[in-house]
Amino acid sequence: MSGHSKWANIKSRKEKSDSQRAQAFTKVAREIIVAARQGGGDPNSNFRLRLAVQNAREVNMPNDNIARAIKRGSGVGDEGANFDEVIYEGYGPGGAALLAQVLTDNRNRSASEIRHAFAKHGGNMGEAGCVSWMFEQKGMITVDPEANNLNEEQLLDLAMEAGAEDLRNEDGVFVLVTAPSAFEAVRKYTEDHKLPVAEAQLAMVAKNSVELRGHAAEQLIKLHDALDELEDVQHIWGNFHLVE
Repeated sequence: MSGHSKWANIKSRKEKSDSQRAQAFTKVAREIIVAARQGGGDPNSNFRLRLAVQNAREVNMPNDNIARAIKRGSGVGDEGANFDEVIYEGYGPGGAALLAQVLTDNRNRSASEIRHAFAKHGGNMGEAGCVSWMFEQKGMITVDPEANNLNEEQLLDLAMEAGAEDLRNEDGVFVLVTAPSAFEAVRKYTEDHKLPVAEAQLAMVAKNSVELRGHAAEQLIKLHDALDELEDVQHIWGNFHLVE
């Protein structure tokens, strides 16, 4: 798996404990707060907020929690912390490039935690811009064609009709790839045609990938897990492909 944050071959092996679910709620709540603060509290007119709410529902976040997060972001009641959006960059084992998108109320804490994770697992956190040039932003919409009894050819036709740039089959996971400007329209198309969407996000996609195997691959998985477990980290993107 390479190019975006689905990480199917990593996440599929992880059971979701209560603490992991709570952490997932914290992360999506932060995204809702930031989205509401930037674009207002109405999901119908704020696409980022609508997407954040959809992601919250996908992790089974209660509606009351979603409503409270929207109110906090909209400045209703207890406004709470003001989160900054930051992307940290670095190199992992085997020379893999990594980006970690963070929402934080304390940049010094986040930078220290991420630097420690890189150093502990054979990587090195770098300066801003050190690896981001290897990536480009794309819309990534993960769908389950089996739910609608679609084969890959039919799904490709639908993807092109919707305005997607490409359809990727990544280890059995189908991903519609869009230009950032077309992301909202393609996402709406999937809704209108009742295509089951497992994940939808604007992601940083690697222009080229490096292959990792053996010890380097194992270390990379440990680094990914360490970053993913940090409360401030929202998304992780890499330019690597794990091979047997």
